[in-house]
Amino acid sequence: MTFNIETERLILRELRPTDLNGMFELDSNPEVHKYLGNKPVKTIEESQKILDSVFKQYKERGIGRFAAIEKHTGNFIGWSGIRLNTEYNMNGHTTYYDVGYRFIPKYWGKGYATESGKASVNYAFNVLKLPELYATTHLENEASHRALLKIGMKYVEDFYFEEEQLNLRWYKIESP
Repeated sequence: MTFNIETERLILRELRPTDLNGMFELDSNPEVHKYLGNKPVKTIEESQKILDSVFKQYKERGIGRFAAIEKHTGNFIGWSGIRLNTEYNMNGHTTYYDVGYRFIPKYWGKGYATESGKASVNYAFNVLKLPELYATTHLENEASHRALLKIGMKYVEDFYFEEEQLNLRWYKIESP
């Protein structure tokens, strides 16, 4: 799977094996995992497994998270994008497309979640022709909540995700 989405400040492209160190920097940071169950990875091998899982999603489902690259530096700043969830039941849904993002903390507060999220929603509806998208965020993650609203997601309800023992918010957006 190869693609390239450009926004004003970002390039969203497929994740690659060369993104391994960036993925480790992202997912080994406890601050990043504050609202994700507090389970940061401890080894680069764990990050490799995450990358391998995304590569498998690309092959089997035709979609998976996108690497987010800052245009003016060329730096890997995290990931954003669409994926097809079939792994677990999330708020009564077992097969659905969701939009999400995760960034290295030094790139927080710059509007990258909103910018990449809008591009991802556009891609979902105009390229993939999906009828709807979902998203979740931790109940206490106000920054993510605001970003999801800015990309057009509609808050639906709060729910408890038993698998990870998290209180989450559920969002939905339908194709125009």
